Amino acid sequence: MRLMGLVIHLPRATARRPVAEALRAACGVPCDLLEACDGAALPAEALAAAYRPDLLRPRYPFALRAAEIGCFLSHRAAWQRLIDSDAEALALFEDDMVLDPAAFAPALTLAQRHVARMGYVQFQTRPVAGDPVDAEGSARLFRPTITPLRASGQLIHRDCAHRLLDLTAPFDRPIDTFVQMHWHTGLRPGAIHPAGLRDVAATAGGSTISQRKSLADRLAREWKRGRYRAAVRRLSEAAR
Repeated sequence: MRLMGLVIHLPRATARRPVAEALRAACGVPCDLLEACDGAALPAEALAAAYRPDLLRPRYPFALRAAEIGCFLSHRAAWQRLIDSDAEALALFEDDMVLDPAAFAPALTLAQRHVARMGYVQFQTRPVAGDPVDAEGSARLFRPTITPLRASGQLIHRDCAHRLLDLTAPFDRPIDTFVQMHWHTGLRPGAIHPAGLRDVAATAGGSTISQRKSLADRLAREWKRGRYRAAVRRLSEAAR
Protein backbone atom coordinates (compact mmCIF):
# COMPACT_ATOMS: atom_id res chain seq x y z
CA MET A 1 0.00 0.00 0.00
CA ARG A 2 1.37 3.43 -0.95
CA LEU A 3 1.41 5.62 2.14
CA MET A 4 2.13 9.26 2.79
CA GLY A 5 2.46 11.01 6.13
CA LEU A 6 1.68 14.50 7.39
CA VAL A 7 2.20 16.18 10.76
CA ILE A 8 -0.10 19.17 11.29
CA HIS A 9 1.99 21.96 12.81
CA LEU A 10 1.14 25.57 13.62
CA PRO A 11 4.31 27.60 12.94
CA ARG A 12 3.74 30.06 15.78
CA ALA A 13 3.66 27.12 18.26
CA THR A 14 7.45 27.15 18.27
CA ALA A 15 7.79 24.90 21.32
CA ARG A 16 6.16 22.12 19.31
CA ARG A 17 8.46 22.30 16.29
CA PRO A 18 11.06 19.82 17.69
CA VAL A 19 8.24 17.43 18.65
CA ALA A 20 6.74 17.70 15.16
CA GLU A 21 10.10 17.10 13.47
CA ALA A 22 10.80 14.08 15.66
CA LEU A 23 7.37 12.66 14.91
CA ARG A 24 7.87 13.18 11.18
CA ALA A 25 11.19 11.36 11.30
CA ALA A 26 9.98 8.48 13.47
CA CYS A 27 6.68 7.51 11.83
CA GLY A 28 8.21 5.16 9.26
CA VAL A 29 6.51 6.57 6.13
CA PRO A 30 7.49 9.47 3.83
CA CYS A 31 6.23 12.37 5.89
CA ASP A 32 6.08 16.16 5.69
CA LEU A 33 4.97 18.94 7.99
CA LEU A 34 1.65 20.49 7.00
CA GLU A 35 1.27 24.11 8.03
CA ALA A 36 -1.81 24.26 10.22
CA CYS A 37 -4.59 26.71 9.48
CA ASP A 38 -4.34 29.45 12.11
CA GLY A 39 -7.94 30.09 13.01
CA ALA A 40 -7.00 33.22 14.96
CA ALA A 41 -5.66 34.77 11.76
CA LEU A 42 -8.67 33.97 9.57
CA PRO A 43 -11.02 36.81 8.57
CA ALA A 44 -14.58 36.63 9.81
CA GLU A 45 -15.85 35.77 6.33
CA ALA A 46 -13.63 32.69 6.12
CA LEU A 47 -14.69 31.51 9.56
CA ALA A 48 -18.37 31.95 8.66
CA ALA A 49 -17.96 30.08 5.37
CA ALA A 50 -16.31 27.09 7.07
CA TYR A 51 -18.40 26.89 10.25
CA ARG A 52 -22.20 26.78 10.37
CA PRO A 53 -23.69 25.98 13.78
CA ASP A 54 -26.62 23.57 14.18
CA LEU A 55 -26.29 21.74 10.87
CA LEU A 56 -26.65 18.21 12.22
CA ARG A 57 -28.32 16.28 15.01
CA PRO A 58 -27.61 15.83 17.79
CA ARG A 59 -26.96 19.54 18.04
CA TYR A 60 -23.42 20.28 19.21
CA PRO A 61 -23.96 22.38 22.36
CA PHE A 62 -20.93 24.68 22.17
CA ALA A 63 -19.90 27.41 19.75
CA LEU A 64 -16.59 26.60 18.10
CA ARG A 65 -13.65 28.87 18.84
CA ALA A 66 -11.50 30.13 16.01
CA ALA A 67 -8.75 27.69 17.00
CA GLU A 68 -11.15 24.73 16.71
CA ILE A 69 -12.26 25.92 13.28
CA GLY A 70 -8.63 26.20 12.24
CA CYS A 71 -7.96 22.68 13.52
CA PHE A 72 -10.81 21.25 11.44
CA LEU A 73 -9.66 23.19 8.37
CA SER A 74 -6.16 21.78 8.88
CA HIS A 75 -7.54 18.23 8.77
CA ARG A 76 -9.52 19.09 5.63
CA ALA A 77 -6.32 20.40 4.05
CA ALA A 78 -4.61 17.11 4.91
CA TRP A 79 -7.44 15.10 3.29
CA GLN A 80 -7.08 17.23 0.18
CA ARG A 81 -3.33 16.61 0.11
CA LEU A 82 -4.03 12.87 0.12
CA ILE A 83 -6.51 13.19 -2.75
CA ASP A 84 -4.04 15.27 -4.75
CA SER A 85 -1.29 12.66 -4.28
CA ASP A 86 -0.85 9.16 -5.67
CA ALA A 87 -0.94 7.61 -2.19
CA GLU A 88 -3.66 5.19 -1.16
CA ALA A 89 -3.71 6.24 2.49
CA LEU A 90 -2.50 9.02 4.76
CA ALA A 91 -0.89 8.65 8.18
CA LEU A 92 -1.92 11.92 9.81
CA PHE A 93 -0.69 13.24 13.15
CA GLU A 94 -1.08 16.33 15.27
CA ASP A 95 2.11 17.92 16.55
CA ASP A 96 1.70 17.22 20.28
CA MET A 97 2.51 13.51 19.97
CA VAL A 98 5.65 11.50 20.70
CA LEU A 99 5.94 8.30 18.68
CA ASP A 100 7.76 5.11 19.72
CA PRO A 101 8.84 3.55 16.39
CA ALA A 102 9.04 0.00 17.75
CA ALA A 103 5.49 0.16 19.14
CA PHE A 104 4.06 2.11 16.20
CA ALA A 105 5.31 -0.26 13.50
CA PRO A 106 2.88 -3.12 14.31
CA ALA A 107 0.05 -0.60 14.77
CA LEU A 108 0.72 0.79 11.30
CA THR A 109 0.85 -2.71 9.80
CA LEU A 110 -2.46 -3.53 11.46
CA ALA A 111 -4.06 -0.29 10.27
CA GLN A 112 -2.94 -0.91 6.69
CA ARG A 113 -4.58 -4.32 6.77
CA HIS A 114 -8.00 -2.81 7.49
CA VAL A 115 -8.02 0.79 6.29
CA ALA A 116 -9.44 0.07 2.82
CA ARG A 117 -12.47 -1.57 4.45
CA MET A 118 -12.86 0.75 7.46
CA GLY A 119 -11.78 3.96 5.76
CA TYR A 120 -10.46 5.55 8.94
CA VAL A 121 -8.36 3.92 11.68
CA GLN A 122 -7.40 5.83 14.81
CA PHE A 123 -4.07 5.43 16.60
CA GLN A 124 -5.42 5.94 20.11
CA THR A 125 -3.41 7.26 23.05
CA ARG A 126 -5.89 5.83 25.58
CA PRO A 127 -7.26 2.31 26.12
CA VAL A 128 -10.28 1.33 24.01
CA ALA A 129 -13.16 -0.65 25.50
CA GLY A 130 -14.37 -3.88 23.96
CA ASP A 131 -12.96 -6.98 22.34
CA PRO A 132 -10.31 -6.62 19.64
CA VAL A 133 -11.15 -7.74 16.11
CA ASP A 134 -7.52 -8.21 15.03
CA ALA A 135 -3.99 -7.87 16.37
CA GLU A 136 -0.41 -7.40 15.24
CA GLY A 137 2.24 -7.87 17.89
CA SER A 138 1.12 -5.88 20.92
CA ALA A 139 -1.24 -3.66 18.87
CA ARG A 140 -4.98 -4.41 19.09
CA LEU A 141 -7.64 -3.21 16.65
CA PHE A 142 -11.13 -2.44 17.97
CA ARG A 143 -14.39 -1.47 16.24
CA PRO A 144 -16.04 0.42 19.09
CA THR A 145 -19.74 1.20 19.08
CA ILE A 146 -18.93 4.75 20.22
CA THR A 147 -15.93 6.05 18.31
CA PRO A 148 -13.37 7.45 20.78
CA LEU A 149 -12.57 11.13 20.73
CA ARG A 150 -9.18 12.63 19.72
CA ALA A 151 -7.66 13.09 16.30
CA SER A 152 -4.04 12.82 17.42
CA GLY A 153 -3.13 10.11 14.94
CA GLN A 154 -4.98 8.15 12.24
CA LEU A 155 -4.63 6.30 8.97
CA ILE A 156 -7.13 7.52 6.36
CA HIS A 157 -7.93 5.86 3.05
CA ARG A 158 -8.26 8.16 0.02
CA ASP A 159 -11.88 7.09 -0.58
CA CYS A 160 -12.66 8.11 2.99
CA ALA A 161 -10.91 11.45 2.46
CA HIS A 162 -13.18 12.16 -0.52
CA ARG A 163 -16.26 11.38 1.54
CA LEU A 164 -15.15 13.42 4.54
CA LEU A 165 -14.41 16.44 2.38
CA ASP A 166 -17.84 16.22 0.78
CA LEU A 167 -19.54 15.99 4.17
CA THR A 168 -17.70 18.82 5.92
CA ALA A 169 -18.20 21.83 3.67
CA PRO A 170 -19.29 23.41 5.97
CA PHE A 171 -19.06 21.77 9.44
CA ASP A 172 -20.69 22.45 12.80
CA ARG A 173 -18.55 20.71 15.44
CA PRO A 174 -14.92 19.75 16.18
CA ILE A 175 -13.14 17.21 14.02
CA ASP A 176 -13.15 14.35 16.52
CA THR A 177 -16.83 14.71 17.38
CA PHE A 178 -17.70 14.76 13.68
CA VAL A 179 -15.76 11.53 13.09
CA GLN A 180 -17.90 9.92 15.83
CA MET A 181 -21.05 10.38 13.73
CA HIS A 182 -21.01 7.12 11.79
CA TRP A 183 -24.82 7.24 11.52
CA HIS A 184 -24.31 10.35 9.36
CA THR A 185 -21.01 9.63 7.60
CA GLY A 186 -21.50 5.92 6.88
CA LEU A 187 -17.92 5.44 8.17
CA ARG A 188 -17.29 3.44 11.32
CA PRO A 189 -13.66 4.01 12.31
CA GLY A 190 -11.43 1.40 13.82
CA ALA A 191 -9.25 2.24 16.81
CA ILE A 192 -5.84 0.74 17.64
CA HIS A 193 -4.33 0.63 21.13
CA PRO A 194 -1.56 0.47 22.11
CA ALA A 195 -0.28 2.34 19.06
CA GLY A 196 3.01 3.81 20.24
CA LEU A 197 1.69 7.38 20.52
CA ARG A 198 1.91 9.52 23.66
CA ASP A 199 0.40 12.96 24.21
CA VAL A 200 2.95 15.60 25.29
CA ALA A 201 0.84 18.74 24.82
CA ALA A 202 1.32 19.74 28.47
CA THR A 203 5.11 19.84 28.10
CA ALA A 204 5.24 21.17 24.53
CA GLY A 205 3.80 24.63 25.06
CA GLY A 206 0.32 23.60 26.19
CA SER A 207 -2.86 23.35 24.16
CA THR A 208 -3.30 25.66 21.16
CA ILE A 209 -7.09 25.26 21.44
CA SER A 210 -8.33 25.14 25.05
CA GLN A 211 -8.99 28.22 27.19
CA ARG A 212 -9.29 28.83 30.94
CA LYS A 213 -12.89 28.94 32.19
CA SER A 214 -14.62 29.94 35.40
CA LEU A 215 -16.07 27.33 37.73
CA ALA A 216 -19.61 28.25 36.65
CA ASP A 217 -18.65 27.89 33.01
CA ARG A 218 -17.01 24.53 33.65
CA LEU A 219 -20.08 23.20 35.47
CA ALA A 220 -22.43 24.40 32.72
CA ARG A 221 -20.23 22.84 30.06
CA GLU A 222 -20.12 19.51 31.89
CA TRP A 223 -23.91 19.40 32.04
CA LYS A 224 -24.24 20.18 28.33
CA ARG A 225 -21.46 17.76 27.46
CA GLY A 226 -23.20 14.99 29.39
CA ARG A 227 -26.44 15.53 27.48
CA TYR A 228 -24.60 15.54 24.17
CA ARG A 229 -22.66 12.37 24.97
CA ALA A 230 -25.87 10.60 25.96
CA ALA A 231 -27.37 11.49 22.57
CA VAL A 232 -24.24 10.22 20.80
CA ARG A 233 -24.46 6.98 22.75
CA ARG A 234 -28.09 6.45 21.76
CA LEU A 235 -27.44 7.10 18.09
CA SER A 236 -24.27 5.00 18.06
CA GLU A 237 -26.05 2.03 19.59
CA ALA A 238 -29.08 2.41 17.31
CA ALA A 239 -26.83 2.38 14.22
CA ARG A 240 -24.72 -0.55 15.41
